[in-house]
Amino acid sequence: MHWQETPIQTLQDPLFAQAGVEVLLKREELNHPEVSGNKALKLKYNLMLAKEQGHDTLLTFGGAFSNHIHAVAAAGKAFGFHTIGIIRGEKHEPLNHTLSFATSCGMHLQYISREAYRRKTEETFLADLKAQWGNFYLIPEGGTNVPAVLGVREMVQSIPAAYDYYCVPVGTGGTMAGVVLGAPQRVKVLGFSSLKGYFLTETVNNLFKQLNAQPTTSWQVVSDYHFGGYAKVKPELLAFIETFEARHGILLDPVYTAKMMYGLHDLIQQGVFPKGTKILAIHTGGLQGRAGFGLF
Repeated sequence: MHWQETPIQTLQDPLFAQAGVEVLLKREELNHPEVSGNKALKLKYNLMLAKEQGHDTLLTFGGAFSNHIHAVAAAGKAFGFHTIGIIRGEKHEPLNHTLSFATSCGMHLQYISREAYRRKTEETFLADLKAQWGNFYLIPEGGTNVPAVLGVREMVQSIPAAYDYYCVPVGTGGTMAGVVLGAPQRVKVLGFSSLKGYFLTETVNNLFKQLNAQPTTSWQVVSDYHFGGYAKVKPELLAFIETFEARHGILLDPVYTAKMMYGLHDLIQQGVFPKGTKILAIHTGGLQGRAGFGLF
């Protein structure tokens, strides 16, 4: 499974010039037209494993606007898998952009209650799904598992130039874990949480334990820019997205990358980074989710 090489773009901004820092953006939203961003990286080795194990069906979980559901549906169509999406909550018609796209790719959607959805990792619940759907390759909600982390790590190891910081959005922790494990020792990694709370550091540490891997670089989850929690926004974030896109000609998704870039701008404004610092931010895609916020 091969994804397109993506450019690294220097961002010109008076704030950066005044602070004496250099900010570049790795455009991972361009790595595939439909299975894009970190979703492509996280699915790469999962798809290879599914093929090697003889599976023809992928089953996964997500909400009604899930980037992951969108990506798995597109990957199934592109690489010859049947796909099943277990969707949290009731069905609403007409289907939104995400779910209508998923069905257009051939994904079967099964809606379950929020209460049942909370059981999605329980063995008895998964056994019931296998009794209903037959044998399938299971991909967790958000796509985060050991093969996913390895796919992200591989991308990071291919980054050519030397930087002082890598910045990445954090949701389920898989992308952050892969970036930390792939980063050179001298690079510091900042993860900008899109979720309310302070549990993601533990989540990322648990992924290191599953991989039996010890990070060699320093890293930190920044939890100050979640804007109320997962998939929540505030007017100042939407205003930032509009200004950023007008200045750079790059679209941002409100759930992940926009929160990272807002936080990065704020930290630069606070003078957190010394003059001469070189920062690489990673655009993790998710642009299909813009429609849910009235952004097109």
